[in-house]
Amino acid sequence: MIGVLGASSVVLREDERACDPAEFLVSRKSRKFMGLQDQLAVVAVGRALASAGLERAQGERTGLFAAVGYIPFERADIDPVLADSLTDGRFDVLRFGREGYTRAHPLLTFRCLPNMPAYHVSANFDVRGPCMVGYPGPGQTYLALDEARALLEEGAIDRAIVLGVAHQRNFLVEHHHERIGVGPERLRDAGACVLLARDGQGRARARLDSLRVDYTSFDPLAEIPTLREAPAAGAELGPASPLAAVAAWIDGGARGPLEHRVDARDGLSGRSRWVTS
Repeated sequence: MIGVLGASSVVLREDERACDPAEFLVSRKSRKFMGLQDQLAVVAVGRALASAGLERAQGERTGLFAAVGYIPFERADIDPVLADSLTDGRFDVLRFGREGYTRAHPLLTFRCLPNMPAYHVSANFDVRGPCMVGYPGPGQTYLALDEARALLEEGAIDRAIVLGVAHQRNFLVEHHHERIGVGPERLRDAGACVLLARDGQGRARARLDSLRVDYTSFDPLAEIPTLREAPAAGAELGPASPLAAVAAWIDGGARGPLEHRVDARDGLSGRSRWVTS
């Protein structure tokens, strides 16, 4: 049996642009290396561990399985790079290589790369077990859940931190979604975490009863599959969405089973059933 020891979600309001992870940081100086998705990841994991009554150090018997949203980038960071990469008004890759890329802040890549949330979680909570990072939608969260389940059932790990996080209210991610017909008002910055464990590894608040992941191939040049999710989140939370549903169910008292399903835009589909212990 795979139990749920703790869960949490952090969903920012439309006007919020920051999330304070200070209480969970081993070193406050690391804050300067963190983007919003890193902050959301650390806070979501920290609160999930706290809800399970667990200490910061997790060690080698805890794995980290994450899904991270589209790479975020603000227009104020892109514009100087573009301005010094143009020749006669057109993008010049040679000039970009000589001048344009130097206009980017040297810490910028630390704040937007998909693997950085996993780094900050592992560094601040001493997670030294197996790790995987998926990208960029809720279907990848189901792959993370499936990998965590497999290693827990094999006995390779005792606990699994499953994380979904997305920084979506920024120029680059909003631009992508507008191209596929999703307005920025639908997007939210969010992080969510579920802490899973093998039987006997802690007091379970619920358990994962069943899980299934499927893939349907498609031609990305001809169509983009429609995102469908139930229960509906009310806004698009990216890969945080499935775990946020579990956290909301547990916080609401876990009355009756939770049946969650999602059909993502990358062809992945996930189905899960969660029940009280």
